[in-house]
Formats: sequence, structure tokens, C-alpha cells
Amino acid sequence: MWSPVSPASQQVPPTRDVARTTIFGKSLVIKGEVSGSEPLQIEGRVEGSIVLSGNHVSIGRDAIVAANILAQEVVIRGTLRGNLTISDRVEIHGGGSVVGDIAARRISIEDGAHFQGSIDMRRPDPKALGQQEAPAK
Repeated sequence: MWSPVSPASQQVPPTRDVARTTIFGKSLVIKGEVSGSEPLQIEGRVEGSIVLSGNHVSIGRDAIVAANILAQEVVIRGTLRGNLTISDRVEIHGGGSVVGDIAARRISIEDGAHFQGSIDMRRPDPKALGQQEAPAK
């Protein structure tokens, strides 16, 4: 957890609001739909679906998730069986495992990670980025 420090150490705070992150602990088993509007860190087991549009989902090293996930970004260090529909980025770290299809703008798979499925690299919507499309000639 980040805390203020003296200017000498120049520590940078995390980009996500860690204080608002909901953590499902190692001993928890959740069955059904998980939905909400804040970041989620999973350390236990989830079976069902996870709908956190516009938010971050983190799957810890010991976590086992059997769910389709709809979110802004997801970081996988544990095991995930399910499809991902992610508006921004997916990271699969070494030791992480994903069996399912991924649809996202950006994907990172580290050495030592396992992935089985298909990848759909989505282009950003120019209207969502506030850009004008070039007129057709």
C-alpha cells in the first residue's frame, strides 16, 4: 500500500486507487455474477461471470477463476478459464494461465505464461478517442 514519503525517496503513487480495490481473499469461493464499479483483486476462487466495465481486475497467483470477464483491463497471475472482453489491456504474467478467447486492444503475454484460445485485437474507436475520421476520397 502506498503511503506518503519524504521527497528524498521520490516514491510514485500507483495509478489505480488501491484504497478502493475490493479483495476476494484466498479462502473465499464466489459462485454467480460479480458486478460493480470498482477495481477487484481475486486471490480465491470465482465461478460464474465478472462484469466490471471500466475497471481493473487482478487475478492473483493462487486464484482459480472459471468465468467470462468484461472489464477495462485484467492482469492474470493465476488460473483463468473463460473468455475475456476487455476494452483496453490484458496482461498474462509468467506462471499465469488462460484458457479462453481474448478480445482486447492490447495484450501482453510474458515468458512462462500459458495461453490457449484465440485473440481478437480490437482497434480503438476514433470517436471514443475524440478524433475525427478522415473523409473518404
